[in-house]
Amino acid sequence: MRKTYKEINPELLFSELKDFALKQSTVLGETKSETYSLASDSSSFITRGTLTFKTQGEPGRECLRVHIVGTAKSETKLMLDIDEALFPQEKISALLADLDFIFGSFETKKQ
Repeated sequence: MRKTYKEINPELLFSELKDFALKQSTVLGETKSETYSLASDSSSFITRGTLTFKTQGEPGRECLRVHIVGTAKSETKLMLDIDEALFPQEKISALLADLDFIFGSFETKKQ
């Protein structure tokens, strides 16, 4: 699943998605966030973040991976890699409903 947002802080999206996924009974795996200066403007930055989530219990297999890349001044791209066998459709729907409620007005609509 892929989404693009305009003028939203990628770090805010990163934090909210982490909370939304944890609300769906997942366990936080890896979390990584990096910031880089833009080549065209060293006073502006681009953020790259990755989150992984595992199922609860043993052995705790990865069920969701989140990728975020973007800038607060321009575009932020989100990609969700979901293992539907481990993260069922009702949890996906709930996660997307939370995401759309908070960030829907910032999402660019595909034409």
